[in-house]
Amino acid sequence: MPEITAIDDLTETPHAEVFERTEPRAVRLGLDAGDEVPPHTHPGTNVVLHLLDGRLDLSLDGESHELEPGDVARFSGEREISPRAIEASTALVVFAPTA
Repeated sequence: MPEITAIDDLTETPHAEVFERTEPRAVRLGLDAGDEVPPHTHPGTNVVLHLLDGRLDLSLDGESHELEPGDVARFSGEREISPRAIEASTALVVFAPTA
């Protein structure tokens, strides 16, 4: 039987784990307007970030990408990432191990 959870029920900030297992890892990223996550990497993974609501400025290796609800960004976890919320934002982020 599947486990069904509403994204809004995952309330830890800025990261709420979706599953108890961490491979693949899935988190709900919640940021208030103006909040940002310092630059960092996720080595050994491929990353998918799906913006559910709000607006994000997603910095990848210093290159800025503005995301709107419904946008999906896919990139290597080797890249340096730093999301900044232009307005309050919620995203689902999946970290899948590379082969």
